[in-house]
Amino acid sequence: MTDRPPSNVDPAVAAGFGHEWSTFRQGEDAFSADDRAAIFESYFHIFPWNRLPASAVGMDVGCGSGRWSVMVAPRVGHLHLLDASADALNVARANLAAAKNVSFHHASVGELPLPDGSLDFAFSLGVLHHVPDTQAAISEISTKLKPGAPFLIYLYYALDNRPAWYRALWKFSNIFRVVISSLPEKPRLWISQIIAVFVYWPLARLAALVERLGFSAAALPLESYKHRAFYVMRTDAYDRFCTRLEQRFTRVQIGDMLTAAGFQDIRFSERVPYWCAVGIKR
Repeated sequence: MTDRPPSNVDPAVAAGFGHEWSTFRQGEDAFSADDRAAIFESYFHIFPWNRLPASAVGMDVGCGSGRWSVMVAPRVGHLHLLDASADALNVARANLAAAKNVSFHHASVGELPLPDGSLDFAFSLGVLHHVPDTQAAISEISTKLKPGAPFLIYLYYALDNRPAWYRALWKFSNIFRVVISSLPEKPRLWISQIIAVFVYWPLARLAALVERLGFSAAALPLESYKHRAFYVMRTDAYDRFCTRLEQRFTRVQIGDMLTAAGFQDIRFSERVPYWCAVGIKR
């Protein structure tokens, strides 16, 4: 941990996400309102909205395209959107052009440009497993929160609630991620889209069929996409296979990191996506 870059960001990873969100801009013309609302609810159903004060001020750490800030901004007083990629931030600006209560910050999680103890809440979804030092990132976010402020986080899980065969299948797929993520920009994109067509879509449709037949599809890989549009699969296939730095954490490890960063009353979601958790700043 002592050797992490001062800004706690991998430049190649930040550039990759800039390309991702410039390609998959998550605008209303492509990302349907139904998909946006359903995925948003899958993350935020454990978020304690009732704890927020009137005109709450919060932060989206690693906002990407701003796809979740679009849903959060109308509910709060002011929302800060932060991302290490200037390209991603430009997409977020476009997606939230109509919002009057937002600010944009081109900075990393190691350089949060806000005063300590100034925020009523924060969230970071699918981001902090892509930084060199996840614990340091969580701790930095904690310093910006007021006592009693909630923090919602989603980190890739270590498949700790899955059987051995599922973990073995993931290890096999991870070989492809390591190879694909090292390729130039255009081949990365093309291959990820081939994976979306020939892996994500068939498995998602299989899960949907199994469910329609009256059986549980919960054990099937990629079953969470059974009701999602193909655009979501295309985006997530790029996200999964084109990122060079990916860390995975168990539920226990995430709880320990949140506790070490000064959070209490930690609550985990018991459904996909795993692991999504919320903690309250002590």
